[in-house]
Amino acid sequence: MFKKWFGKQQPKEETITAPLDGTIMRLEDVPDPVFAQKMMGDGIAIDPADGDVVAPVDGEIIQLFPTKHAIGLRSEAGVELLIHVGIDTVSMNGEGFTAYVRAGDRVKRGDRLLSVDLPLVREKAKSAVTPIIITNGDALESLEKKAGTSAAKGETVLFHVKMK
Repeated sequence: MFKKWFGKQQPKEETITAPLDGTIMRLEDVPDPVFAQKMMGDGIAIDPADGDVVAPVDGEIIQLFPTKHAIGLRSEAGVELLIHVGIDTVSMNGEGFTAYVRAGDRVKRGDRLLSVDLPLVREKAKSAVTPIIITNGDALESLEKKAGTSAAKGETVLFHVKMK
């Protein structure tokens, strides 16, 4: 009751935009069974056109992998996202990745998170395709994927989510 009067109410809906410029792909078409079979959660993927990765929501960085190939965020509505740059990029041990944030940082949609040397990723990893996964799907009432073929970072809407 007091939370209702004094606490900040979390929004119940969230719009998630593209963290990268590139070509939008179905998650089922990602060249890795863990992502394609949605073992980590539902989502979408982008074949990146450049190496700039920006925040797709206002929220908090909840995890930055030591190798900087993946980053976890929690939106203001509570949606938890994983941006996994490339396939089998963990084996690069951070080579070609630069992070501009740390776990615990607050970010706004469009803030720069990472930069990636895409030619190096394409040379050393299996693929540069970047899955964007909702990892707490059990907390969602609905997930609407937006149709489209090309993504503009910070602008193109990928998902509209309603929380339970």
